Amino acid sequence: MTLLIAVHFCIAALAPALMRFLGARAYWLLAVAPLVAFGWLISIGPTVLAGGAVVETVPWIPSLDIAISFRIATLQWVLALLVTGIGALVLAYCRWYFGSGDPAARTGGVLTAFAGAMLGLVLANDLIGLYVFWELTTVFSYLLVGGYNPANNANRQAALTALIVTTFGGLAMLVGILILGVTAGSFRLSNVFDTPPIRAVIEDPTHAPPAIVVAVILLLVGALTKSALVPFHFWLPGAMAAPTPVSAYLHAAAMVKAGIYLVLLLAPYFAGIPGWRLILLTLGATTMLLGGFRALRQHDIKVLLAYGTVSQLGFLMVLAGIGTQSAMLAGLGMVVAHALFKSALFLIVGVVDRSARTRDIRALSGVGRAMPVTAIAAVLAGASMAGIPPLLGFAVKEAAFESLQYLVVDGDGTGVPVLTAALLTGALILGSALTVAYTLRFLWGTFATDKSAEIKPAPPVSECRPPATGFVAVPVLLALLSLAGGFLGPQLTAALEPYVALGRIGEPSHGIALWHGIKPPLVMSIVALAVGGLMFWRRNQLERLQVSLPRVPEARETYQLIMRSVDRVAVEVTARTQRGSLPLYLGTILIVFVVGTGYVLFTTSSFPTEFRLFDSPAQLVVAGVTAVAAVLAASARGRMKAAMLAGVVGYGAAVLFMLHGAPDLALTQTLVETVTLVILVLVLRKLPKYFTSRPLQSTRWWRFTIAAVSGFMISAMVVFAAGSRISAPLSAEFPELSYEFGFGSNIVNVTLVDIRAWDTVNELSVLVVAATGVASLIFIRTRNAELSGVAARRRRATLSERRTFRRKRRAGQTSAGPMVWLRGGTTLSPTNRSIVFEVMTRLLFGVIMVVSVYFLIAGHNLPGGGFAGGLIAGLALAIRYLAGGRNELDEAAPIDAGKLLGGGLLVAGLSVFAPAFFGGRIGESYKISLTVDQLIDLPTPFGPIQLLGEPYLVTSMIFDIGVYLVVIGVMLDLIRTLGSGIDRQEEEDQTPSPQVTTGPRAYSALVRGEQ
Repeated sequence: MTLLIAVHFCIAALAPALMRFLGARAYWLLAVAPLVAFGWLISIGPTVLAGGAVVETVPWIPSLDIAISFRIATLQWVLALLVTGIGALVLAYCRWYFGSGDPAARTGGVLTAFAGAMLGLVLANDLIGLYVFWELTTVFSYLLVGGYNPANNANRQAALTALIVTTFGGLAMLVGILILGVTAGSFRLSNVFDTPPIRAVIEDPTHAPPAIVVAVILLLVGALTKSALVPFHFWLPGAMAAPTPVSAYLHAAAMVKAGIYLVLLLAPYFAGIPGWRLILLTLGATTMLLGGFRALRQHDIKVLLAYGTVSQLGFLMVLAGIGTQSAMLAGLGMVVAHALFKSALFLIVGVVDRSARTRDIRALSGVGRAMPVTAIAAVLAGASMAGIPPLLGFAVKEAAFESLQYLVVDGDGTGVPVLTAALLTGALILGSALTVAYTLRFLWGTFATDKSAEIKPAPPVSECRPPATGFVAVPVLLALLSLAGGFLGPQLTAALEPYVALGRIGEPSHGIALWHGIKPPLVMSIVALAVGGLMFWRRNQLERLQVSLPRVPEARETYQLIMRSVDRVAVEVTARTQRGSLPLYLGTILIVFVVGTGYVLFTTSSFPTEFRLFDSPAQLVVAGVTAVAAVLAASARGRMKAAMLAGVVGYGAAVLFMLHGAPDLALTQTLVETVTLVILVLVLRKLPKYFTSRPLQSTRWWRFTIAAVSGFMISAMVVFAAGSRISAPLSAEFPELSYEFGFGSNIVNVTLVDIRAWDTVNELSVLVVAATGVASLIFIRTRNAELSGVAARRRRATLSERRTFRRKRRAGQTSAGPMVWLRGGTTLSPTNRSIVFEVMTRLLFGVIMVVSVYFLIAGHNLPGGGFAGGLIAGLALAIRYLAGGRNELDEAAPIDAGKLLGGGLLVAGLSVFAPAFFGGRIGESYKISLTVDQLIDLPTPFGPIQLLGEPYLVTSMIFDIGVYLVVIGVMLDLIRTLGSGIDRQEEEDQTPSPQVTTGPRAYSALVRGEQ
């Protein structure tokens, strides 16, 4: 299961490249991932149908009982089949929906990743894992809705609304997960319901502890927002800005089912606790009526189906929330039926939209004659949605109506009052009638002919392009499955029986079937069909009635009002607290630190009384020099002077590390301080020479005081913390662990890439975000936009000119011309060039890069590592920029910094997760010994000399390579931002001199001997 989910994400990562080479045909390859998963799920069907379960667990955080755990029982198997089966069909459908030049073709990767996240959600056997996949679906949904046309404000707003609403519910759900997991003592779903606290609630739900009730209600909030129930329903119709295949998958078959799945998962255990039925039955019935009522007013057939989806989700939530065995059967059966008919209808909308170039029912006319196969598929899917026999929708709706008769309070008090049951029954019948009415509105408005159109049909039927066979095949297949499912009711009942058996309330129903006899469910279905048909027949009068009703504020308006209020409060709070004064911010933080820490230190009676100031006089000397430099830096008026003195403080810390026997820390501190100085120089060159010309203000003495007291308190805190240890530090075991498990003797490096590799991945993510943030402060256009154009042209021109030059030189038609040390340096003004600097840079650049690679490779056993090696490589690039300018930097590193950042993070992340796919633990390292016996002993007159010893590789080296790439990417981003970016902006602000030749032409002229 872990491998199947990982395959989705891997193929999603390859999607851009596949799209580039194959165009829209790449969607066939993207469909392979869910198709393979669907096939595997079919293969384990006999085990699941027999009542068994398939479990897979990969340890993650054993101390917290958190693991990457998956479990497939009946409920998970059914939902996973829908996610993978319909996912594969939708991706195949995209081959025809998206043209090769369509900008939405890029959404293929995100759609595949969403399928993987949704599969992980329904299979997760751990509450923490479920929440992770839950939020991944939210993020991918945001990208799919807003990424289709990001320049369109409607797309962006719809995506943001869906993100905010569902994230709000997700955070509420997270709190509920934490409460439930802590109370149960486990986050493993297969264990939670068997723990004594939860078992007691299951046995007597009416006396559940308040903590459990709160936890379950918070979980329901997440389910309500995800499945778009009132009052959170407004985000779903707005999300129709997404491409139609995305709507068919996310908003019909997958994402919106996540909330229904969560309720179905919890219903067998918590359906009887206080508040459960009140929330779900009330909001579900209200959503069903409101969605159906709003669907009757829509002219866009896609939005009409969206409101129909809202209505159907309310119906599903009612069935899932009842909690009886009969309702559980009907609810899960309706999930299957809804996924089939609603995804088919959305895909049919895509066919009509692409063929007729409009979705307005006032303009569509004669589409049924132009596309009869599509019309027949729409009628089948629509009949299933309306509950007309012999479609699957009718069979499961009969089961749903039958489940209502088990709602009345019985002897054990697990039902609902008679009046409540009657009102709920009436609401569901009326909701079903509305479903019939808007289904007929959809079919008639889309495919009928000779309607009295309110607007001119566009285009005429004669211009309606017939769809490709493959384009129609997917919705036809789904519609036929809805038809076949109606005759397979008994088989579907038997398949769902293991899940239904988990229910503890009510009685089992007669199952899913087309005929149960003339009983109340059949009468309710007939009433719903008759009333729905009457509504459609009198649709004009009904529409006038809708218009005449008093206007009620919509949920979207309330949401917008809330968001405007939040923005207003944020602005007011920010204006009062964020005054733009860095000294004020730092002073506030330090004062709080001093007060809080000082109170603890001065009220404790266990402060250490023995101190050791230094181990050697050299440490005292270095500390004294560092302290003097710090005082001078704080009192310096010149910016450059202060930067240099601050650098002395940093180098002093590096020397102290060395004197304490920590060469690795000393090396890293030295490199970080050097990088900091380079960045400061790039910034300070554009700032005034001095901080201020005004005399010292009294506030500066307050700053000195706060700084001095803070320094004292930090020193006291360090002494107190070091002297208050009551147990052996965990790091005492690191030397042994680093060698036995990390296969390296450099404890610092092994700790970073092995012992705490997960923390390092998080730190790399922070580095990537920081680099992106810094770049966004300078670059108005896309990062490295100039590089992608000019540098690429320069490379092509250079190769061409070199071939021309060699040909002319062989023919004796040209001379070699003057030698150039740095090609990019020729674009600089002669007054800004230093030949000595260029020569030294040319000679040392390669050496520095080799040294950086050496530190990368040797860092596992010697001082160094990927971080140190990346800093050295970044400093080499900085030297190229300082010597030859921004063009020279592009010559040295003709690559997008974002690709280095993303590639490095991907390599590091995959290296951490890869062991899990081979039976190991996440982040585990492996030692690979190399057999080079023929190279080990070198015979000499003085005896054999061993050259290689016992060489071996450690898989954590791959992780270190990722760190190396990320650090180089950060350095490249910083140099291009604070160096090249500022230079380019200055050049754009100045009139270029006609005497200066830059870029490819300069080198071209140089090769021809014209310079």
